[in-house]
Amino acid sequence: METEILEIVPGTLSLVAELLGIAVFAASGASAAVGKRLDLFGVVVIGALCALGGGALRDILIDAKPLALTDWRYPLVAVIASLVVFRFHPALSRMRPTMLVLDAAGLALFTVVGTLKGLDYGFAVYAACIVGVLSGIGGGILRDVLVQEIPAVLREDFYAMAAVVGSVIVAVGARWESQIGHWTLMLIAIATIFVVRMVAIRYRWEAPKPKF
Repeated sequence: METEILEIVPGTLSLVAELLGIAVFAASGASAAVGKRLDLFGVVVIGALCALGGGALRDILIDAKPLALTDWRYPLVAVIASLVVFRFHPALSRMRPTMLVLDAAGLALFTVVGTLKGLDYGFAVYAACIVGVLSGIGGGILRDVLVQEIPAVLREDFYAMAAVVGSVIVAVGARWESQIGHWTLMLIAIATIFVVRMVAIRYRWEAPKPKF
């Protein structure tokens, strides 16, 4: 089954949305680096890897050239966002609730786009879901490993779970895309991931953990 994701990728709205997601994830990575008191170079590197890592992993899995290496706007936005965090981190540190909201939005966007790209490249439903989830969480894993933290995806249960739910909605709903509408399907999946993630944060949802 093929979807028509490539029809919207070149579009201005889609490009702006993806670049916004990159800026958000770059800010998240740069904030973690600032918290570890890294220098300017370290802040920019971790911010850029957090922003571009998930997308690069997605492109490698679908055997495409990573956009970070073929479109200068992607790394440029990541670097600028990281520099902004480095310069204004005292003020930004008071915006943690806002950053959590933006991070959830970025997770939703990259998961949905990644899943659609997996389908477009002919992947089976389960494989497209894997591509989508890794696209959404890959950058965060790189960030946490580099700052020597246990990856959030292993601690915050409904981070990856939210991405899984959204990717399944996309992969299954693609069968009826002609009836649902491409943008409607995307918005439903993005909204689902975002809402699940925010509700999980609000009510501190967690999967069972070992008792000691």
